[in-house]
Amino acid sequence: MLWLKIEKELMRQKTSVYRLAKNTGIKQTTLQNYKNGTEPSFKNMCKIADALDVSLDYFRETEDDK
Repeated sequence: MLWLKIEKELMRQKTSVYRLAKNTGIKQTTLQNYKNGTEPSFKNMCKIADALDVSLDYFRETEDDK
C-alpha cells in the first residue's frame, strides 16, 4: 500500500524511481525492496516525503480518510 502511494506521487509529478533515488540518496535497490513490501525506515520515509514535497501524513492516509 505504501509503495502505491509513492508510485502515485511519482506519476503525478512525472518523475521516476531513478530521480527519487538521486534526490534522496536512497539506492534504487532499496527502493525496489520497498516496492516488494519491505518497510522503509523512518529516516528514509522522511527523505522520500521531502523529495516528493509531501507530508509524512500523506503516506498514513487511507482511502477511507479521504
